[in-house]
Amino acid sequence: MPSSVAGHTGAAGSVADHTGGDRTAAPLWDHLDVTSTWVEPSNTATALLLLGRGSDPATERGVECPGDLPAPSDPDLVARAAAAKAALGDRVFVLGHHYQRDEVIQFADVTGDSFKLAREAAARPDAEYIVFCGVHFMAESADILTADSQKVVLPDLAAGCSMADMAVLSQVETAWDVLTELGVARDVVPVTYMNSSADIKGFVGRHGGVVCTSSNARRALDWAYGQGSKVLFLPDQHLGRNTAVLELGLSLDDCVLYDPHKLNGGLTPEQLRDAKMILWRGHCSVHGRFTLDSVNDVRERVPGVNVLVHPECRHEVVTAADLVGSTEYIIRAIEAAPAGSAWAVGTELNLVRRLALAHPDKQIMFLDRAVCYCSTMNRIDLPHLVWALEELVAGRVVNQITVDPDTARHARAALDQMLALPGADTPPPATV
Repeated sequence: MPSSVAGHTGAAGSVADHTGGDRTAAPLWDHLDVTSTWVEPSNTATALLLLGRGSDPATERGVECPGDLPAPSDPDLVARAAAAKAALGDRVFVLGHHYQRDEVIQFADVTGDSFKLAREAAARPDAEYIVFCGVHFMAESADILTADSQKVVLPDLAAGCSMADMAVLSQVETAWDVLTELGVARDVVPVTYMNSSADIKGFVGRHGGVVCTSSNARRALDWAYGQGSKVLFLPDQHLGRNTAVLELGLSLDDCVLYDPHKLNGGLTPEQLRDAKMILWRGHCSVHGRFTLDSVNDVRERVPGVNVLVHPECRHEVVTAADLVGSTEYIIRAIEAAPAGSAWAVGTELNLVRRLALAHPDKQIMFLDRAVCYCSTMNRIDLPHLVWALEELVAGRVVNQITVDPDTARHARAALDQMLALPGADTPPPATV
């Protein structure tokens, strides 16, 4: 049984930091050591897609870049990025999510999880441009939390989030109509994970709900159950289920899975009336890859290994792990671990590799044997970053992310409700 489900997306700024301190003072890449025991997972047939190459214009928004990108082979890309960033000076603030490529993360002024980065942006009101090296919903949150005068730029509009896209506003409104017709909507409090679109955050705000991160999900659910007897949890079923069962003590039978592609979510009126937790059928395409077989396999191969996973993983993976927590929690747990300890980490590969290289005194490995990048996060590459920065130097704002005022107002209400939640994040163990 894991010790906790804790530790996501705290942030510095005007509101109290939930991460246990500023994670930006000593960037991980400053401590890289090639003597690490890191072994690259084996490649697969889908590696190019997972690396962010190739596209599916029928399903991905903004896959065509409105400009000429530098060639990926340009040996001057690093120098060009540095020069453009220097030319912009304090006018630009670059945010880098932990799952970004190393080639991009080296230019970030601050690194972190999605909400931490959005609040870091809000804490820099003098920055004219916020360049968000992450994915679309993160840039939306930054736009909601920053001043109207600031412009949020996403270097590649194809950097979306498959999980966020699994909850579409029209589908959620239909689900709410189903609950209303059953006469139970008045008892339901909507809770959405930070990894959701501004439209969904706005819906939750309009209906008196709250946004959560994977570190404060329990607090958000405690608050929600103080307002009503049921929760509609969007869009990640795994975080909702893991928190409800492992943190709140609900049973699996208290949870039902609402499938927006089926009539009434594929559920009977009795199931919806009896449920305490209505989970949306959504998941993270990266964390959903980890299986119980992955855990069993690594335990057989590496005696004494500590299995550390993100709460977006499947329930059977989380219950088989030793520790469970968000990206920030994972980083701090590895930092606090004793030398010589062995770790199998179930989260995005860019971060796991970076941790392994930063801690060569520990045996750190990827939980899955195969490559598992976040394909959309990997679309933010050095050519796109160079292009965006150089366009800003030339006075042209490209790929600006804006949220309409009405949606932003309601989404901000749900975000503010999250900020008002009592308590603090659970710290990782000092030793493991």
